[in-house]
Amino acid sequence: MEKIRYPIGQFVAKSALSVEERNKCLQGISDIAKSLRDVLKDLDHEQLQVPYRPGGWTSQQVVHHMADNDINAYLRLKRALTEDEPVASSYREDLFAELSDYRDVPVQVSIALLESLHTRLVALLRGGSQNAFNRQFSTQALGRISIDTALQRFLWHNQHHIAQIASIIK
Repeated sequence: MEKIRYPIGQFVAKSALSVEERNKCLQGISDIAKSLRDVLKDLDHEQLQVPYRPGGWTSQQVVHHMADNDINAYLRLKRALTEDEPVASSYREDLFAELSDYRDVPVQVSIALLESLHTRLVALLRGGSQNAFNRQFSTQALGRISIDTALQRFLWHNQHHIAQIASIIK
């Protein structure tokens, strides 16, 4: 069950990224929407309603969750860049997944949102100083983390969910 739930493994952060590693993360974020479109391209509406594991979300719910998560992460990162060690709010992702937009809105809407949001995020982070990546914020789930760690987690989280969707197809 662990391999199904975490097909790319659990998140493990490097304590500090080099400029090259950071740029690789930013490029990975730029590629998420395309990767998601590629993995979903042959799935019809009925196939999007299949959970990736017993008791898990459907592919459609996963895609909408990715958009909601990234909206929240984007705002957390902006706050970390503009406030001194802010405390980031959390949200009930399990309850979000039960709302009507997760059921009724086509996944293409959330993919377009991800693409736009990631364009803004990458521009924001490429435009900042290297010291900005050391800024910190706190989350309920992860405690105090740096923007460098948040960047790694952002990319991992999206790749993790794309791999979950790909596992259904296999």
